[in-house]
Amino acid sequence: MEGEVRVIEHATCTFCGCVCDDIDLTVEGNRITKAKNACVLGKAWFFEYPTAESRPEAMIGGSPSTVGEGIEEAARILTSARYPVVYGLSDTTVEAQRVAVEIADLIGGCLDTTTSVCHGPSGIAFQGVGEATCSLGEIKNRADMVIFWGGNPAESHPRHFTKYSVMPKGMFVPNGRKDRYVVLVDVRKTPSARAADLFIQVKPRKDFELLWALRALVKGIEVDHGIEAETGVSLATLRALVERMKRAKFGVFLFGMGLSMTRGKHYNAAAILALARDLNQYTRFVAKPMRGHGNVTGADNVVAWATGYPFGVSFGRGYPRFNPGEFTTVDLLARGEADAALIISADPVANFPQSAIEHLKRIPTIVLDPQASETAKIARVAFTTAIYGINVAGTVYRMDDVPIRLRPALSSRYPSDEEVLKGIARRVRELRREALSA
Repeated sequence: MEGEVRVIEHATCTFCGCVCDDIDLTVEGNRITKAKNACVLGKAWFFEYPTAESRPEAMIGGSPSTVGEGIEEAARILTSARYPVVYGLSDTTVEAQRVAVEIADLIGGCLDTTTSVCHGPSGIAFQGVGEATCSLGEIKNRADMVIFWGGNPAESHPRHFTKYSVMPKGMFVPNGRKDRYVVLVDVRKTPSARAADLFIQVKPRKDFELLWALRALVKGIEVDHGIEAETGVSLATLRALVERMKRAKFGVFLFGMGLSMTRGKHYNAAAILALARDLNQYTRFVAKPMRGHGNVTGADNVVAWATGYPFGVSFGRGYPRFNPGEFTTVDLLARGEADAALIISADPVANFPQSAIEHLKRIPTIVLDPQASETAKIARVAFTTAIYGINVAGTVYRMDDVPIRLRPALSSRYPSDEEVLKGIARRVRELRREALSA
């Protein structure tokens, strides 16, 4: 109602992987005016909500259409395609993600998430090495040594320092920051370095060598002094760090894409996971990736539940197969193999390589997005959907694999991703039955 003021307590911010669920939103009419406890990124997420809902619910070939007509066209495209791809899923609910998996299975296509272009190497490393893990609550209450590697949380996850990892007082770290030793490892001194007790500057593309040297020292193996020329870090610094890690009561590695997407990729992620495992011979140590989009962790979980693999899955033979580099979306498009695409809450035209973008423009594409993204502009069918967490209830996963329920603040005239995807799945099944009976 116009002029009505409401407060939504314990709302959830779905901007980044912290998924902070302690936000109090003040709503005046159809606008969010205050977001208590939100960081600068969270406030931008809530305040930039598009209140002028003037876009059509669906567009077909650039012309306004109804949701029903869009669903019909989308189902026709997907059922007639020989090698379709379903991609995205990082900014939508678990409930919608489950339907997207169903659609990929129905059409015998490839299923991929934005993980393949961010922490995909970490997912591969988990399968090879395993993961010594914990929740963010355990980090808050127990961690007395925190090592950030290849990330800049001060800018990418502003509340991580204050809510989980550096500043908060916990059960076994009652003095908060005073009870913690914080290390930052990166190729350059970022704003996050100001929060660290020790900043270690590693040479670009030498993370694997540095991690392997630390593993050797943890195991009591001598390391040559040439390691400094190789990595830019002195042997004395490495020895002191290893001794401090061994003395920690509860240590944690929090690693970003600066580790997983540089030279070595999944070998780098495997090395830091193995280092955490090695340290558990002496103390308690864990390793966690710093995830970006609000529900990218949920996408990994849902796809893994349903297929056994986290991303880059093909249903082309009637059962799931996993092969990054073959079934991942960037590669499918760059090779010109996919002949249709269903893009959910992602914008590949804004960040994919040019060869992949050019092929995406040549094939019929279906896009679900609250915004008029670059990908939506080139789509054959574009649905305007409601925003999860602001308009839509559901479930998301925090970066530590903890599920959290959403408390929406505003209604929307647009359908949710789940509603549109259910409509497409239903119509695809009907078209398949019609084709079999013909």
